[in-house]
Amino acid sequence: MKAGHLSAADHKFATDAAEGGMAEVQLGQLAVSKASSPDVKNFGQKMIDDHGKANDQFKSVAAGEGITLPTSVGAKNQATYDRLNKLSGAAFDKAYMQDMVKDHETDVKEFEHESQSGGNAAIKNFASQTLPTLQEHLRMAKDIESKLK
Repeated sequence: MKAGHLSAADHKFATDAAEGGMAEVQLGQLAVSKASSPDVKNFGQKMIDDHGKANDQFKSVAAGEGITLPTSVGAKNQATYDRLNKLSGAAFDKAYMQDMVKDHETDVKEFEHESQSGGNAAIKNFASQTLPTLQEHLRMAKDIESKLK
């Protein structure tokens, strides 16, 4: 396969991972400013730090492969942002953490799949390296969500 040419599955993964990563940072910023729970604020900051770092790594992997990644979060992620942005306090905390659990469950599945059956070695490697962090986020999100109930 020539550089910049991805299978449909790898292309979808790259697009979803890029949009999702940017969305995690945006939503993390929202959590830092709107959350009432210190746990939720700290989790938001962790999303900014970890996903910010992963986004930079992914950009450099993609550039090395001649792959153009999306530069916006996409319609679905924007809708989530807009919905959460209308909430505040405990209602925000609950909705954000529910979203983070759901989101990271999906991410873990997608990254597991890509790390096992991705066609592009560089993207497959990125998925493998990022997976443990996503699994940790999911565990943390579930812990915080259960404390908020």
